[in-house]
Amino acid sequence: MTTTPLPLLGFGLALLASSSTLLADDHDDNTLGHWANGDHRSDQNIARNEFRNPVETLEFFGLEPDMTLIEIGPSGGWYTEILAPFLHAEGIYYGAHFSPDSPVSYQRPSLESFEAMMRENPELYGRVTIRPLQPPHSTVIGPAEGADMALTFRNVHNWIMAGQEQEYFDAFYAALKPGGTLGVVEHRAQANAGMEVMRTSGYVTEDYVRELAARAGFEFVASSEINANPRDPKEHPEGVWTLPPTYRLGEVERDEYAAIGESDRMTLKFRKPE
Repeated sequence: MTTTPLPLLGFGLALLASSSTLLADDHDDNTLGHWANGDHRSDQNIARNEFRNPVETLEFFGLEPDMTLIEIGPSGGWYTEILAPFLHAEGIYYGAHFSPDSPVSYQRPSLESFEAMMRENPELYGRVTIRPLQPPHSTVIGPAEGADMALTFRNVHNWIMAGQEQEYFDAFYAALKPGGTLGVVEHRAQANAGMEVMRTSGYVTEDYVRELAARAGFEFVASSEINANPRDPKEHPEGVWTLPPTYRLGEVERDEYAAIGESDRMTLKFRKPE
């Protein structure tokens, strides 16, 4: 049973018209590169572009400005800062975020922080729609078979830890149009890593992600090494959170982990069959 989706954030028609005017000049240069390096982003977030390669990643997935997009698990909105403005004029952005009814302590504050970010920047985010995603109760994350693309960045390990990874992929399949694209970026485990590693380290094997997608009904399209990091040995005291930007060990061997950079990541593109 699904719950009633959360409504569009409470911005009126006048605000939408105003935001369109405010963004008119920006949309004369409506490129992914423009938004990835825009003044609306903090220096700290822009610094992560070096490791996350947002422009190349979104181009690989085939994002266009007139698409209906679902960002799955936007968390603090690092990618939302690029996606929502890029889609503002012609497209539609849905954020499938945590449910306000989640029993997990950090999830409701994360959702509320994301909502506050949307409200405080209506000229950028006034057309954002937030939907709760909490299988099995809340899985309606967009119009049925209405999205051109669903994207998720570094989230699959969280669903594995919750034992709900297949339910999430099934929800993506239901939300996408036939022919729609699912794009996945995830911390990449050693190919022979077992489920215990995936449940505890934050790293996931590429084969397992492909298996989850295939079970849901997706066809594999292509992979890219855009977000690969050969310096990452993938075995750390605190898993992937040992590395930047988390640095869970604090100052312990911080320079060594900084030299590694962010994790080695897979970048996978799937398609819902026609």
